[in-house]
Formats: sequence, C-alpha cells, structure tokens
Amino acid sequence: MQQIKGQKVSFQQINKLAIPSIIAGISEPLLSIVDTAVVGNIQENPTEALAAVGIAGSFIAAIFWVLGQTRAAISAIVAQYVGEKRLEKLQSLPSQIICFNLLISLGIYLLTFFLAQQIFSVYNAEGLVLTYAVDYYKIRALGLPLSLFIFTIFGVFTGMQNTFYPMMISIAGALLNVILDFLFVYGVEGFILPMHVKGAAYASLISQGLMAILALRLLYKKTPFKLNITFQFHPELKRMFGLSLNLFLRALALHITMYFANSYATSYGAAYIAAQTICFQIWLFFAFFIDGYASVGSIISGKQKGEKNFLGLQVLVKDLNRYAIIVSLILAFFCFLGYNSIGKIFTSNAQVLEVFTSVFWLVLLTQPINAIAFVYDGVFKGLAEAVVLRNTLFIATFIGFLPSLLFCNQYDLKLTGIWVAFAIWMCFRSGILFFYFNRIYLLKKR
Repeated sequence: MQQIKGQKVSFQQINKLAIPSIIAGISEPLLSIVDTAVVGNIQENPTEALAAVGIAGSFIAAIFWVLGQTRAAISAIVAQYVGEKRLEKLQSLPSQIICFNLLISLGIYLLTFFLAQQIFSVYNAEGLVLTYAVDYYKIRALGLPLSLFIFTIFGVFTGMQNTFYPMMISIAGALLNVILDFLFVYGVEGFILPMHVKGAAYASLISQGLMAILALRLLYKKTPFKLNITFQFHPELKRMFGLSLNLFLRALALHITMYFANSYATSYGAAYIAAQTICFQIWLFFAFFIDGYASVGSIISGKQKGEKNFLGLQVLVKDLNRYAIIVSLILAFFCFLGYNSIGKIFTSNAQVLEVFTSVFWLVLLTQPINAIAFVYDGVFKGLAEAVVLRNTLFIATFIGFLPSLLFCNQYDLKLTGIWVAFAIWMCFRSGILFFYFNRIYLLKKR
C-alpha cells in the first residue's frame, strides 16, 4: 500500500496514482467508442445503428452512474480508514455492499428488460432506431451486475491508494472487447455470422465477464477483504448508504440531463442523434481521462481527512486543478488538429459529419471548465461531502441546463443549443464546488 505523507504531494506521487487511474478510466469510454466506430461503419443501416447504440448506451451509462455511486462511497470510507490506520475494522463491508449492488442491479435489469421498447420510445426513437436500441440494450444491460461488482472492487483498491490493479483489469477488458467487436459485428466468413448491433453488445458483455473474474481474483490475493457473507451489518453500512443515497440522487439529476439532451437530439432526426452520439462519446473520453486526476483527489483527500491534514488538502486541490486543465488543453489541441478527420472514424455519412463538425468545436472549447468540475467532484467524493455534490447537480441541472436547453430550442439551435446548455451546466458545477471549497476548507487548519 502506498503511503503519502507531508504537506505537499509531489507531481511524481500524483502521477503514480493518476496515470494508472487514467488508463483504467478511459477503458470504459473506449469500449463505447469502439462500439460506436464499429457499428457506425457497418454496411446495413449504419446511421440508424449508430443512433440506436448512442441512445441505448447513454441509458445504460445513466443507470450505471446512478447505481455505481457506491464505488465512490466505499473508496472514501476505505481511504479514511487507511489514514486512521484501522483498515482491519472494515472486513465485512465490501462483501455486504457487493451483495446489495447485485440484488439491486438484477432487479433493475429485469424491470427494464420488459419495458425496453417503451423506455426508448420516450427517447423519441422509432422504426429501425427503436428496434436496434432494444436489441442492443437487452444484451448489453446483462452486464450491469458485473459492472457494479467490478467497480465496487475498484473502489476498495483506490481507497487503499492502489490504482495499478484496476488499470490492468481495465486494459484486459478493453483489448478483449476490441477483438470481439470486429469478430461479432462483421463476422468471420465460414465461422461467425455477422451479428450487427447485437454483436457489439455481446462483445461488451463477455469483456465485462472477464473483468469480473480478474477483479475477484485480485481482491482475494491482494487485499485483506474476502466475500464472506454475514447477516451482522457492518457499523459503517449506514453511513455508506447515506453517502450512496445522496450520490444516487446526484446521478439521477445527471441522468435527467442526459435524457433531455438525447431526447431533443433524437427529435431533430437520425443524423442529429448520430452526431450527438459521436460528440458525447468523445466528451466521455475526455471526462474519464481527466477523471484520473479527479480519482487522485478522491483517494488522497479521503486519506488527508482521516489524518486531519487540511493544509495538504488545499495544496493538493490547487495542483490537481492545474494538471487537469493542462491535460484538457492538450487533448483539445490535438482534436482541433484533426478536427475534420475525427468524425470520419465513426461514420462516412455526409449529413452526420456536417452536423458533427458544426458543433464539435463547442465540445472542445469547454474542456478546461469540465476539468475543474471533475477535480472538485473527485475531491468532494473523497471528503464524503455527498450532500454538497447532490445539491450542486440539482442546481446545475434545474437552474442551469434545462432552462438553457429550452431557450436554445426555442431559437431552433438544435445540436448547438444542446451543447451550449451542456457548457452552462458544467459552469454551474465547477463554479459552485470551487466557491464552496474555498469558503469551507481554506479556513480549516491542519
């Protein structure tokens, strides 16, 4: 276990945690990007298939973000116990959380399985887009329990200041997914029939199965925790559920944002939701890339809170913001260099590419603001300030995003209006957390 001491965490120490976390983090959006690129280049109805994967994928991501908040909660609690040097007191907590996540995710899968057509109809999907979205979802969503299982174990590792094992597990899953995507979607003549959209879903599901097996093996070999089921609830379970509930409500607000963005894009036509899918996958890639530094904030801030090292926390936040902004600017710069080529990776449809290039500059322009928001998200998760995060998302969604989206739609700005609303949403998120941290934590003494 890595110990981080002193007032200032060095650049080397931050990157020792951040780089594996970045690699682990971007594997998830890379899976979606590969699915998007492979499906967008099939010969049969590529625009409809791309739109369907975008709609179903965003719905799955929303469920995952809602249910996956226990990862941040358990990471914060484990990190604080590491700082207090009493990790052995948490022995039964991870297994109880894993059981809870599995039961909840299975229940949600069964419910949404039978209502999938109605759910995606609410997104304004119809015809082939609706058919493909339902087909993709019913297979891909089987991986929800596996994903929550994996991310709970990742939360244990990150709380113990270890981002290396999550990185290795994520790399293995991403590589398998890429291989299976090409095999299942396009097929292999004489061996595997082309499975179209369903193939991409099967590829992701099998990859998640591999990651779950690797995560379980490493949990047993590299941590003091075991999946011993006990009916005597751990004392921290109440706080765990309190943190998770507030993060759950926060994620619901996030889901509302994603729903309205995709619903409006779908109502503008197949080319618009296809272009929105590409923009959003790239936005997610940036988010998960920068989230590597946010994860460091979550890991170390929880430990510093346990040590009552608030001066070190203040220095950490300043450094993380600087590094995250630099990374976001570098990523945006390279995207600007390939501005007219990036969309062609995902589709050859001229109308989709025209819509995409008309709005992609806005996606890139807001990245430094996003970087600040993601860093503060990570830090506040590590500090177990779930109420602050919940309230911030509610304000950003209902006062920032939705009024902006309705205003832009009134003036028929279409996809540009959606991303203007996204930009305002991120300004609210970063601004509120910045001012709250400066008002509360800059006053604390070590």
